[in-house]
Amino acid sequence: MDKYFINRRSVRNFTDRPVESSLLNEILTAAAKAPTCGNMQLYSVIVTRSPQRKAELAKQHFSQPATNAPVILTICADFNRFTRWCQLNNADAGFDNLESFISATADAIILAQQITTIAEQEGLGTCYLGTVTYNAPEIAGILNLPELVVPVACLALGWPDGPGIETERLPLEAFVHEETYRNDSDQEIISLFKSKEQYPANIQFVKENNKDNLAQVFAEIRYPRAMNEAFSQKLKDYLQSAGFLK
Repeated sequence: MDKYFINRRSVRNFTDRPVESSLLNEILTAAAKAPTCGNMQLYSVIVTRSPQRKAELAKQHFSQPATNAPVILTICADFNRFTRWCQLNNADAGFDNLESFISATADAIILAQQITTIAEQEGLGTCYLGTVTYNAPEIAGILNLPELVVPVACLALGWPDGPGIETERLPLEAFVHEETYRNDSDQEIISLFKSKEQYPANIQFVKENNKDNLAQVFAEIRYPRAMNEAFSQKLKDYLQSAGFLK
C-alpha cells in the first residue's frame, strides 16, 4: 500500500506557482472515472482563479487561510444538466426531490475526493473548505448557479508551501464494525477518544477555550447547537428555492 495515504496532510499555505490548466484538466478527466449514480455524473466543478472572485468566495468561507490558494474548486451537486437533457428528449424528469439531491451530493463528494487524491499524487496540496454548505446561497449567487445545482464541497488547490500540519485520527476499532453495528459501552467510547484527547494540539484547544474537555470544545465552541440549527434552516430554505425540496 502506498505510504502516501498514511502520511497525507491537508495544506493551507501555498506558493505563488500557478496550477496550469492542462494539469488541472488531466486531473479532472481522471477523477471523472470515479463511480457515479447510474452513470449520470450528477456534478459540476466551478474553477475559480480570478483574485476578485476568490476574494468574494473567501468571505463566504470565513476567510480561512486556504482560500489564498491559486485555484478554488467548488464541486456542486447538479441535476440541472441531466434534467434539461431529459426534458429536451420528452422524458419525464422527476429529480426535483430530496432523494435526487442525496444522489447528486454523493456523486459530487466522490468526485471531490478523487480530485484530492489524484492532485496530491501529482505533488499538489489540497484542503477541503468545510464551510461550503454554511453559506450555500451566497456561494451560489457568486457562481451564478441555476436551479437544481447546489455547492456541496470546496477544495483549495495549489503547490504546497511547506508540508502541512499533521492531524490525529481515531483508531480503526472506533469506526469499523463487523457484520452489524457494535454498540460500545460508555467506557469503550471514552477509551476510543482517548488518543484524540491526548493529542497536543487538542490539549491546547481545551486550554485556550477555557473548557473542561475536548468534547466541550467541539460541541459548545466549534459547532454549537444554535449555529448548527441556524445553518441547517438556511440550507433547508436554500434547497427549497433551488428546487430540491417542495
